[in-house]
Amino acid sequence: MSMTMPDADRRLAVPLRLDVERWATFRIRKRVLAVVHTVTSARRLLEAVRLLEGDPRVQVVFTTAADVFNHGVDAFLEDTRALVVPWSQAVHTRFDLALAASYGGLHELHVPVIVLPHGASYNKRVSAPGDRRGRAVAEREVYGLGRQWLVRDGVVVPSAIVLAHVDDRARLGRECPEALSVAEVVGDPCYDRVVASLPSRALYREALRTGPRQELVLVCSTWGPDSLLGQQWDLLERLAAELPREEFRIVVMLHSNVWNAHSEWHIRSAFARLNRSGVGLVGQHAEWCGAVVAADYIVSDHGSVSLYGAMTGARILTAGSPDTELDPSSPMAELRSLAPRIRTDRPLRRQLRQSSAAYRSELYTRIAGRLSSEPGRFARQMRALLYRRLRLRPPAAALTAERARLPFFVRCDEPGAQAHE
Repeated sequence: MSMTMPDADRRLAVPLRLDVERWATFRIRKRVLAVVHTVTSARRLLEAVRLLEGDPRVQVVFTTAADVFNHGVDAFLEDTRALVVPWSQAVHTRFDLALAASYGGLHELHVPVIVLPHGASYNKRVSAPGDRRGRAVAEREVYGLGRQWLVRDGVVVPSAIVLAHVDDRARLGRECPEALSVAEVVGDPCYDRVVASLPSRALYREALRTGPRQELVLVCSTWGPDSLLGQQWDLLERLAAELPREEFRIVVMLHSNVWNAHSEWHIRSAFARLNRSGVGLVGQHAEWCGAVVAADYIVSDHGSVSLYGAMTGARILTAGSPDTELDPSSPMAELRSLAPRIRTDRPLRRQLRQSSAAYRSELYTRIAGRLSSEPGRFARQMRALLYRRLRLRPPAAALTAERARLPFFVRCDEPGAQAHE
């Protein structure tokens, strides 16, 4: 559907105007809408959008769809220097294709939508919110694969559902069989980026200020009351108190939703004392892959980061609440059943050492293998899908995964000071 009112068209950015050919420098043949719900989904979305780089024929426009974690999205998009239009305009403007890494509001678009996952695999079972008459629905569906996210009024909303592994396709068939016809197995961009980053491990350790005789303990928390941060703040204090600084470097990495729900000011204030005790806090806009590659130990809850840690040889220990929402068939459930759980009644240094002694690489390799059945091929196969749907010949340049940028810290000693070191 296109906007037809002349006054409204005059207010549109040049690439969206009906008379675009009169004003545009580039000859735009196709327009793609990138639908952003949260900072987390935006990062995954950019992995696909970047595959259109180098092609002046394709104009990418961003918009923000409603989500409880919208806070922080505007600032993130401002940093990209992209063309951003309000949702109310996006749903009434003609595009050739839309991309999203979450689900809210997609049925309002009048354009074919490709949906990507925004994390490693599909790990949670979530209760449906109820039917439209307000009655409770007890059935729990796998988040991202169930009908409540993919079907609206009996119709599958996405025109393509991007999956990382053939096993995900089988799980989709169990959860929402009517969506199987639009499933596309193309691989996982973060899996490929971790692999590309492994040879640069020393650089990431240096960026995280890990000494040559220190072991890096990476503490990762997702968001919400069941997360490591929500359940076991005292674990951070104990790690700082019990692990000798000459032996261990402690670094914390938080899910974007934590930052955007509470503000950077609050988090820097909360971590100020830990920061003075030698605990580093990775910045909210830093790439996380390098920190995972650098880690000797990963202490994590049910967030996706620990799954990618299964690729690196890091010793993984689990924390947070019991896994009541995990899908038993998911990679995360397998990891949580295998990795030792942090015990609050035992010395932490001893538990780290015991995890090293009990580590069996072949078991973690098996879990890592569940993250992508197309290793090293996401960029090539995702680009092929994009250009097939756009009905354009793709550029001839070959694509390879690039290593992650170096992580950086946030200063927490003074909440009003310069944020980034």
